[in-house]
Amino acid sequence: MLHDVLNFERVSYNNLFEAFLTDTGIGKYSTAAAVVEDPITPPVKVGHTKLLINGQFVDAASGKTFPTLDPRTGDVIAHVAEGDAEDVNRAVAAARKAFDEGAWPKMTAYERSRVLFRFADLIEKHNDELAALETWDNGKPFEQSAKIEIPMVARFFRYYAGYADKIHGLTVPADGPYHVQTLHEPIGVAGQIIPWNFPLVMFAWKVAPALACGNTIVLKTAEQTPLSALYAAHLLHEAGLPPGALNMVSGFGPTAGAAIASHMDIDKVAFTGSTATGKIVLELAAKSNLKTVTLELGGKSPFIVCEDADVDKAVELAHFALFFNQGQCCCAGSRTFVHERVYDEFVEKAKARAQKRVVGDPFKGGIEQGPQIDSDQFEKILKYIDYGIKGGATLETGGERFGSKGYYIKPTVFSNVKDDMQIAKDEIFGPVQTVLKYKELDEVIKRANNSRYGLAAGIFTQNIDTANTLTRALRVGSVWINCFDVFDASIPFGGYKMSGNGREKGIYGLQNYLQVKAVVTPLKNPAWL
Repeated sequence: MLHDVLNFERVSYNNLFEAFLTDTGIGKYSTAAAVVEDPITPPVKVGHTKLLINGQFVDAASGKTFPTLDPRTGDVIAHVAEGDAEDVNRAVAAARKAFDEGAWPKMTAYERSRVLFRFADLIEKHNDELAALETWDNGKPFEQSAKIEIPMVARFFRYYAGYADKIHGLTVPADGPYHVQTLHEPIGVAGQIIPWNFPLVMFAWKVAPALACGNTIVLKTAEQTPLSALYAAHLLHEAGLPPGALNMVSGFGPTAGAAIASHMDIDKVAFTGSTATGKIVLELAAKSNLKTVTLELGGKSPFIVCEDADVDKAVELAHFALFFNQGQCCCAGSRTFVHERVYDEFVEKAKARAQKRVVGDPFKGGIEQGPQIDSDQFEKILKYIDYGIKGGATLETGGERFGSKGYYIKPTVFSNVKDDMQIAKDEIFGPVQTVLKYKELDEVIKRANNSRYGLAAGIFTQNIDTANTLTRALRVGSVWINCFDVFDASIPFGGYKMSGNGREKGIYGLQNYLQVKAVVTPLKNPAWL
């Protein structure tokens, strides 16, 4: 077993922050002491690199492949089939036939649930292989993949497997002699485009509810991270998913992604990624067949530390809120607003905590931060650090690459940040904490809401009245009070404003993949109405 090689045990946690504190052993390590050595050889083999169409792994029609890279080194892990519009057409044809004529939507809901439950069991059985592929392709710490994210994937599929046979309509009273009922029907062929920062978790968020509702799917993986989702798709078919119910095309946004968004025979699109790309997806969907669209986009989430805060605890939670997953998290607490009474103390302790953060090979035990996803993201983050310095913010620590190989960046903290600075307005998507000072509650509400984004917010306070005031005033889709990144399967997630539309997870996630049909029948001489 892989966990024998890497010497860890899987543990179930109530939230990511609890796991983060337990696994990293806060205070035991320092960035200065960590060294990027020769990379550890991942204890897994790459077995699936082709497109999945109609239950078979096949080459791209063009025969093209593209390399997927190890972010620890920039070296090629494997060459993956590069799908384009022709391959999307093949995948959509398979999905359409599977929906119109195939077994999946015609199974009883209970039979569908049994397939999803079996898949969750297989996820757990192959936890270590999936985690190793996720870390190898993405760069996140193996302990995060194995102990937190892969178990979370199994939990999501069990959650929606349980819902499969509980989806039903209503009987509705009418003003007259009519029997009225509503049917909740699968929407049809769902196009899904997932990001690179949480490949398997996002696979679960989209695939699980869509299949539970009886839909068929054409999914595009992120070109940076195709490997783990392809392996998971193999396991899903092992669990009994019929051919054509799930089809997967690896490729690039302008070709494969655009073909999904604009396809005339796809009934719905769900996209997670940048706001800029989300606008393109929405436009292509509107210009084609006006398919429904769910968007989970960017964020610049405020993390508000109130004047009554326990500073040590606030520093730790704010650190987690920003630096988790190398800062590559759409809901990261990337605007840290700190009350003036505790600001100076907070900045000093935030600086010290960042300097203790352990950066290195994500397959090594005790590592908190691996490399960024690729050279483009690496250069973008360094560019924003330069913007911060030139814009007048105070660089407290970090601000440069870590080591000489791979895409590692030192944990970075800026103080004296102003609202109009680029580092306070734009989504950096990296390990860069910006700390802003505020004085009054009304002031911080206005400043926190003064953003084109509205995905999430964190509040750190001991005062329930303060928490309630902020909770209702902040225009965001999720508010975490004295916690952060709690992603239970039942909790809906999505944004206000340019952070997207629609909600994923929970019962709300089912609504994305269902149509409501009203059926009206006249009643002759009814005994009652």
